[in-house]
Amino acid sequence: MDKTPETLVTTYLEMTAPAQFRPAFSNAPEVHVYRAKMPDVTLYRALYHGVGEAWRWRDRLLLSDSELAAALAEPGREVHVLYVDSAPAGYVELVLADKAVEIAYFGLFPAYLGRGLGKHLLSCGIERAWAMGGERIWLHTCNLDAPHALANYLKRGFQVCRVEKKPMPERYT
Repeated sequence: MDKTPETLVTTYLEMTAPAQFRPAFSNAPEVHVYRAKMPDVTLYRALYHGVGEAWRWRDRLLLSDSELAAALAEPGREVHVLYVDSAPAGYVELVLADKAVEIAYFGLFPAYLGRGLGKHLLSCGIERAWAMGGERIWLHTCNLDAPHALANYLKRGFQVCRVEKKPMPERYT
């Protein structure tokens, strides 16, 4: 991303029934998604930084290792890592709370963008989110995220439920 926009536009999306889900799985033999049973803080930081640096992700950078480890160990939280030829390529983080599953973080490393892997990883995340027992899946994206993120969410069956606009917070400039 070159120039920071003056306005932060945050779009909230939801899926309220499994029938809305329009999956797009890859059948490539080199593509796998595995759940990180006990997310390692070092691995998690590498995933978060690798995926989020280009999109100005900041939230998890503010946490100490012990704070991050505690957050990752919360009940109802799962991290699933996408691998391509045994190399990490992205991840999706799910959080079950109050009968809803939030896709809290989702993305690919820059080298893996534009290869159709995002729709596969998102499909795996949605499939798992429904299996976690929630009655609703939700997420938010913004105009600082990858340019095709919103389109991917809509193509998988999410619907926009709210849009917020506010001046760009200083932490993103």
